[in-house]
Amino acid sequence: QVQLVESGGGLVQPGGSLRLSCAASGITSSAYHMAWYRQAPGKQRELVAQITSAFSTNYADSVKGRFTISRDNANDTVYLQMDSLKPEDTAVYYCNVKHTIAQKVQYWGQGTQVTVSS
Repeated sequence: QVQLVESGGGLVQPGGSLRLSCAASGITSSAYHMAWYRQAPGKQRELVAQITSAFSTNYADSVKGRFTISRDNANDTVYLQMDSLKPEDTAVYYCNVKHTIAQKVQYWGQGTQVTVSS
């Protein structure tokens, strides 16, 4: 049984930082691309950052230079370091893993709330 468990969300002031973690179980993470998505109230879910199995990264334009995605295959974990947070970063953040070959095989975490407010 595959599980993705996110942690690290919370309330932070504008300009602050948070680090999200997503621990995967039931998969060998090295066979998966890993990513973070977010969904704000009334908006569609959007890709925030992705890190491939080869450690190549890409980011949404809105977070470039502020967020950093990384992965630790030994611990089947993906991270999202979020700096210089803005109120518009407020959303539920979801971890996603997608198999590198059978790309219809993907899993989602339950989501973690990030609120940026003074």
